[in-house]
Amino acid sequence: MISCRIILADDHALMRQGLKRILSDIAGIEVVGEARDGLELLQMVNAVSCDLVILDISMPNLRGMEAIHEIKARCPDVKILVLTMHKESEYLRQAVSAGADGYLLKEDADTELFSAIEKIRKGKIFITQSLSEELTDDWARIKRGDAKPLANQEKLTLREKEVLKMIAEGKSSKEIASALFISTRTVDHHRANIMAKLNSKKTADLVKYAIEKGYL
Repeated sequence: MISCRIILADDHALMRQGLKRILSDIAGIEVVGEARDGLELLQMVNAVSCDLVILDISMPNLRGMEAIHEIKARCPDVKILVLTMHKESEYLRQAVSAGADGYLLKEDADTELFSAIEKIRKGKIFITQSLSEELTDDWARIKRGDAKPLANQEKLTLREKEVLKMIAEGKSSKEIASALFISTRTVDHHRANIMAKLNSKKTADLVKYAIEKGYL
């Protein structure tokens, strides 16, 4: 087994604890950190040396998809394995497009987790067996021109996504400024940039976009 330092990110403590117990029995694997949400994960990746992040894509404060973008931008050598309950192919395509090195369903973790880690650490892409055929078919259609390619990266910056989420939650500019330790003027600047990038004219459009992207 290849030596591997791992950070676990999942908002369910029992899930993290269960994974940690399983991984602790494997020679060469060390769990060096646990994160409860996307923002905590980014802070931990900056502070702790690791080889692999195992994360869920449904986390508070910052979704797993955005966390993947940021980790790959800051630490391109860190591998990322998505461990999720989402079986929909759109989630799989978004994760791969964001830069994930593997996609594993939680229901398959008991039989595929170790092989997923080994394959990813060897520089290969791992797709959970129950979805791999579907993804292969999608990519084949893309090559033939029968389908659209994987979604483009989102236009918004990490800070803009944070502000957008809070706007959609109904927070005022003053509340957002206090939570993010920035001025209300900066919040208003971010809001204007978000509306321009999304070609939105009113707050309701931002809320709708946030719902569609799963920020709420």
